Amino acid sequence: MLEQWELELPRDIKVAYLPSPTSIRLRLTSSGANRDIIERNIQEQINKLYTIIPDYIFGYDKDTMAEVVGHLLRERKETLTLAESCTGGTIAHLVTQVSGSSSYFLGGIVAYSNEVKINELRVPKELIEQFGAVSQQVVEAMAIGVRKKFMSDFSIATSGIAGPTGATTGKPVGTVWVAVTSRNKTVSQSFNFGSDRERNILRSSVTALNMLR
Repeated sequence: MLEQWELELPRDIKVAYLPSPTSIRLRLTSSGANRDIIERNIQEQINKLYTIIPDYIFGYDKDTMAEVVGHLLRERKETLTLAESCTGGTIAHLVTQVSGSSSYFLGGIVAYSNEVKINELRVPKELIEQFGAVSQQVVEAMAIGVRKKFMSDFSIATSGIAGPTGATTGKPVGTVWVAVTSRNKTVSQSFNFGSDRERNILRSSVTALNMLR
């Protein structure tokens, strides 16, 4: 998507792609005698990026996904709750690393067992029996259940097979369902981030926050 943009970069501006398990950082570098001109030229390229990949850009410098989402929630005076299964509280950890998150984050439930999903989140037992805990139907019910339980504006739910074991027919290791819900809308999506358990959990958590964003 950025191939043509990179080919057309001015010769005095260099770009580096710095990938991590959760994002790709683009570093634009230039040098010269006039700082104002350098900054203006780099800003022109950033503006171009916004026309090419607007939905992929979430922050600058050291911004994290949790900080960006927290800023949006605080700005809108809205609240968030979580129902985490395969992510095991990692989303809550990321959210609460942000100072002031108590103004928008109410709390959550780590619903690792089906019993907790049923008893605490009011997920119908029939959904789990018919579709399995790792399914669109169940993860959406988890999200709706935790939002209603704590009366938040938004909620996120996760359910998946983090690995390296646990695969079932049609659901390989790395399969993760994420749902985000509000009073008016529920969206969900499945992902597969490979077989590394720690990376699966981290990528699922940041992806879930990005879906909320």
